[in-house]
Amino acid sequence: MKLVIIDYGAGNIKSIQFAFKRLGYDAILSNNPDEIKAADKVIFPGVGEASSAMQMLKESGLDTLIPTLKQPVLGICLGMQLMCKSSEEGNTKGLGIFNVDVKRFNNTVKVPQMGWNTITDLKTELFKDIKDETFMYSVHSFYAENCKESIATTTYSLDFASALQKDNFYGVQFHPEKSSVVGEQILKNFITL
Repeated sequence: MKLVIIDYGAGNIKSIQFAFKRLGYDAILSNNPDEIKAADKVIFPGVGEASSAMQMLKESGLDTLIPTLKQPVLGICLGMQLMCKSSEEGNTKGLGIFNVDVKRFNNTVKVPQMGWNTITDLKTELFKDIKDETFMYSVHSFYAENCKESIATTTYSLDFASALQKDNFYGVQFHPEKSSVVGEQILKNFITL
């Protein structure tokens, strides 16, 4: 099993790498298109600001590569948001994999949403053996709107998509690598897709 974590300068890649190591898998960090295309599974992480992260993707040509991948791809946090059509953060045009926009939480709630929150309405094999209302760890000020591609929902002043799926592309707003045994189960489920 060849796991590749896309390394484009905007990822929380070490904690993701350690999470897979705990599961018995070595995940390679790479920004090499040939290595990414040859992977069995690809993880697209992201921490930071959307417009600068998208700029880094463009500079490396990964913005055109990622949407063409055929193997299972998992976007995490900002990685998932960049897979959407657009983001209000920095007025950023996304990769357009998911047909949904990313918006900023309004001023009635504390941002970023930081800490544990539940995921509900779980769909697809990504959530095999995960119970509805399970707590996952999140840190974010922006959210993807609920849409037909939503496979999990979270409520924080409003309902939003805490996970998305279209074809071989999956995205999670929360951090499975920081969400204890439940997060590890989601990573295991991704490996077995």
